[in-house]
Amino acid sequence: MEMNQYLEVFIEESKEHLQACNEHLLELEKNPGNIQIVNEIFRSAHTLKGMSATMGYEDLASLTHQMENVLDAIRNQKIAFTPEILDVIFLAVDDLEAMIASIETGGDGKKNVESVVKKLAAIEKGEVIFDVAAEEVAATVAVEEKNAAASYDDFEITVMKQSSEQGFFPYEISVTLRQDCLLKAVRVFMIFEALESLGEVIKANPSVEELEEEKFDDSFIITFISKEDADGIKARVMKVSEVDNVEVKPVVFLEETIVNRESIVPAKSSDAAESELKDTFESQTQQEENNQEEKAATAVSAKQSSKTIRVNIERLDILMNLFEELVIDRGRLEQISQDLKDQELHETVERMSRTTGDLQNIILNMRMVPVETVFNRFPRMVRQLARDLNKKINLEIVGAETELDRTVIDEIGDPLVHLIRNALDHGIETPEIRRASNKNEEGTVILRAYHSGNHVFIELEDDGAGINKKKVLERALNKGIISKEAANSLTDSQIAELILASGFSTADKISDISGRGVGLDVVKSTIEALGGNITIESQEGKGSLFSIQLPLTLSIISVMLVEIQEEKYAIPLSSIIETAIVNKEDVLQGHNQTVIDFRGKVVPLLFLKDLFEVPATKEEDEFYSVVIVRKGDKLAALVVDSFIGQQEVVLKSLGSYLSYAFAISGATILGDGQVALIVDCNALIK
Repeated sequence: MEMNQYLEVFIEESKEHLQACNEHLLELEKNPGNIQIVNEIFRSAHTLKGMSATMGYEDLASLTHQMENVLDAIRNQKIAFTPEILDVIFLAVDDLEAMIASIETGGDGKKNVESVVKKLAAIEKGEVIFDVAAEEVAATVAVEEKNAAASYDDFEITVMKQSSEQGFFPYEISVTLRQDCLLKAVRVFMIFEALESLGEVIKANPSVEELEEEKFDDSFIITFISKEDADGIKARVMKVSEVDNVEVKPVVFLEETIVNRESIVPAKSSDAAESELKDTFESQTQQEENNQEEKAATAVSAKQSSKTIRVNIERLDILMNLFEELVIDRGRLEQISQDLKDQELHETVERMSRTTGDLQNIILNMRMVPVETVFNRFPRMVRQLARDLNKKINLEIVGAETELDRTVIDEIGDPLVHLIRNALDHGIETPEIRRASNKNEEGTVILRAYHSGNHVFIELEDDGAGINKKKVLERALNKGIISKEAANSLTDSQIAELILASGFSTADKISDISGRGVGLDVVKSTIEALGGNITIESQEGKGSLFSIQLPLTLSIISVMLVEIQEEKYAIPLSSIIETAIVNKEDVLQGHNQTVIDFRGKVVPLLFLKDLFEVPATKEEDEFYSVVIVRKGDKLAALVVDSFIGQQEVVLKSLGSYLSYAFAISGATILGDGQVALIVDCNALIK
């Protein structure tokens, strides 16, 4: 069987299972007695083992099997769960992730995991510190579970007793599926269907709902009444594929139990018993039919709401590129329609614009990915860093469902890693210092994401020591980042943002935790390259807030088209506050800077004609047409010759040859075939 066609699905699903393992292991650390969490981790490991074996990655399957053995021992309480055991399981997950990464890059998925396998084997044998009473507890639990498997309520016992009187035999059927069974719920359904022709199912353990949702390992028990003998029932069930073993045992009631039940259920005549049994079965059958209808309706509803298909991101990129060409052609048609002034053409173009607008929304939504895919890696990282730094840290994640364009998601991970490492190393204090400051010894780091307008904001907030502005200012002056004159006019926020300057670091010694002294300038440059910006608010002794503003998408943007002499430029609407006409006599000079008074604020005036060295071909007007743009809390007024209007355009990269063009983030092709450069307002406002 050719497995290459399933490789991509295998890699994606393996990543999902490993991420689930990471998340549940962190939950287990907080709730070590919760066996349900262990079961969830075990299921993920078990599924991954089966998938790996099927795909032929034996090393991967072997390591997962060893990890599965330890988890099985924990959930059966043969060994007690400890932080040391958790560390070893995390090491195993790390190795599994490395092996999957190897497979993803075309490797064979092999890795030397002898060390972690030995540790797992030692844990499985009990060669670690654990509760001596664990085995006794396990034995007790095993007895209780066995009793629970064979326990029945009054109704079920009545049905089985009366069915025995009518020539039926009650059985307990223990079914074990093969370990590599992939569609367990389907096999369960086929087993139930096979049994229907022989009798009636009284009970299932786990319940039918749990079996349908595959919330079981490999085995389950069915209580069944039939006139068929045990061998006939076993033969029928064994015909279902992927069934490993079937045991059929008759249900035997203890005499005292029967006596107790008879004291509750009066003895009846054969006819009365038969009539009651018939009524019981009819009632049960009707109830079962109603339940099945409800389940079917729920299943259909769930199926309709969760129909998904995996699509290679390259296909979405191709689709996006084709649509971008369509947007360019749409602009061209709109231009032709305006020139020809043909009513029918105008109406057709309008309908096309509406349709392509809807299509644009669908395609952009297809490319949107929850930031959860990035945030998921941080709880594990924070746990490890907290242990390395001997700090107590609680990470809270808010708004993980917020969606961003995939191109942004791909780039935002590393800057966030750097910011979190910085917050843990420099922000959150040690428990001793926090107690001395009357703080909770456990520091809190909040990572949140939310939409606002055409932007997504990602914020990292901590309740640590905040930024020592005096120390920052001293370092900035010593390194020549700012002059003494400029330092006197800086606000607290501007001082805090000096830590984003190139080469800046307040670290007294270089560490591996927060960047080896490189500073946060890489974070700033990466975010600005994505068309976003970062701001910092900090209060010494109380904490800091890093706020990242990012565009929702990078491909198709709304712009204001402006004209500068004979050239056309596009200014993103997301940066524009408003447009205005300014009289020349209202222009002021201050600190060697041309400025205007805009609603009580002094705003610098930037002449794009001079900045972009546009050749002068027209006479100047008696007034200035300006576009007021914003970056954070900073404003600037861009002087243009005229406004053309708003338009949706396709953002095209200038390529590596022109990547250093000042204040130009890209270009677009307009409807008349001209090329308009897109102004980077973030670069202009410094």
